[in-house]
Amino acid sequence: METELDGIRRRRQQLRSEFGPLYDRVSAVLFEEDPGEVNYVDNTDEYESEADLIVPLLRDCSSAQDVQRVVHGVFLKMFSKETANPPSRFRRISERIWTEMSSLSVVRRPTGR
Repeated sequence: METELDGIRRRRQQLRSEFGPLYDRVSAVLFEEDPGEVNYVDNTDEYESEADLIVPLLRDCSSAQDVQRVVHGVFLKMFSKETANPPSRFRRISERIWTEMSSLSVVRRPTGR
């Protein structure tokens, strides 16, 4: 019988397999920037729950602003409004994630309408 922790581990492995190094880079950016103020130096996996939610949504992003909306939305869900607001506090994080996405060639190009 699979435990909840086993399910989380399996899902994270699936995300790492599907998104390659992007998952770990998003988690690392969140840890380094520490928007939830939970970084205690050696708990480098602290933001994996947020990365679990953010990374699959990145495939629909075509700009750093799109990434910012995704990251802010996840932090609204996972933390308090006081921690997540204002959305602009995620600008640097989103720009860093967008840069990582671009370097890995996983950016979605906007369609011309």
